[in-house]
Amino acid sequence: MGQAANIFLVGLGGFAGAAVRYLLGGWILHHTVAAKFPWSTFAVNVLGCLFIGALSAAAERSDLIGPGTRLFLFTGLLGGFTTFSAFGFETFFLLRRGEWLIAALYAAASAAVCVLAVWAGFRALQVFGR
Repeated sequence: MGQAANIFLVGLGGFAGAAVRYLLGGWILHHTVAAKFPWSTFAVNVLGCLFIGALSAAAERSDLIGPGTRLFLFTGLLGGFTTFSAFGFETFFLLRRGEWLIAALYAAASAAVCVLAVWAGFRALQVFGR
């Protein structure tokens, strides 16, 4: 399969994943308006991790999930649904390989540095965006 076909599969999956996230997230948000906890994002992230775990187990056991299907499902659909599933997947496989320290560092650094990056971007626009 060529690069253009790969890009199309990822884009198609990404469109579907983003659309499902929008619909599901909106539905959950509508039903948890009074909650202080961000249930919508939390639920999407947990579902994305559940799906990537199940799909990776299926991919290990069967040849039914070929390279094109993997691109569509993993990179496209789940990537559009939530990139947190990729984070969970990568951390899980570090743990599975016995790389406990690297997994812990990756998880902690991802959470801390990403929140810091959001702050930095927000602050930069406040200071320089006038």
